[in-house]
Amino acid sequence: MTGRRKNLGQPEEVIRGDLVHSAVVRLGDLTVGRVVQEPGWHWKTHMQPLVGGEWCQVRHVGVVTSGRFRCEFADGSSIELGPDDVFDVPPGHDAWTVGDEPFVYLAWEGLRTWATPIGVGERTLLTLVFTDIVASTATAARLGERAWSDLLARHNELVRAAIARHRGHEVETTGDGFLATFDGAARAIRSAADVRTGSRTLGLRIRAGVHTGEVEIVAGDVRGIAVHEAARIAGAAEPDTILVSEVTRALAAGAGVSFGPGTVHQLKGLEGPRTLYSFAGFA
Repeated sequence: MTGRRKNLGQPEEVIRGDLVHSAVVRLGDLTVGRVVQEPGWHWKTHMQPLVGGEWCQVRHVGVVTSGRFRCEFADGSSIELGPDDVFDVPPGHDAWTVGDEPFVYLAWEGLRTWATPIGVGERTLLTLVFTDIVASTATAARLGERAWSDLLARHNELVRAAIARHRGHEVETTGDGFLATFDGAARAIRSAADVRTGSRTLGLRIRAGVHTGEVEIVAGDVRGIAVHEAARIAGAAEPDTILVSEVTRALAAGAGVSFGPGTVHQLKGLEGPRTLYSFAGFA
């Protein structure tokens, strides 16, 4: 068996709540997260209204990297945690950040249970599309702020129309690009193709990445390794290119979509090579 490695600087999931956020990776059945609880965070204030009960009923195991934290137990005892403390906090406690420094720790037990009320949602299979305007900074500098704003607004309008036309859902805009999800691989590719065609009429060039995978949906946002992979695919695309993952190509193959030959890419932060295909047109 070979070793496995993942990096919390490139998380598979980011969970955000009120004064708390966590970067998460998974190795098999082990979930590890770096949790940051800001000054002022208190279980009874920020978690109890979500989960109910008088005390937190999650066991937490981890190690402190910075900041301080205090736990008070149902029996009246308490402990305070600080840098380099390795801890095992049993169920039946209240807890809060001490002082004006964020409390940061690495956790490998209790993370999923703890995180569920603040942002772990339903998992589903979707096709994701990232689009990005090529050389947007240079174009903005050349046109000037007002002309660029007008052009970007027209571009965003045509992107949103393409997403809606192919029954997609806009997740977010990144300033000069979009992330959208679709329930069909071919519809996702057709939407990206419409965006490319429309952008050309505006004198803009785009790149796009399309990937199909399982994601977690939380409050309209999408999370998971598939999102990161789709973003990396878009980053690997050349100008005017729609780059598609192998799984998306297979799903769209019977829908009148054609592709160029596969090329092997090593995507940053992802283990193993990926074979990607450029969209060539419709049959």
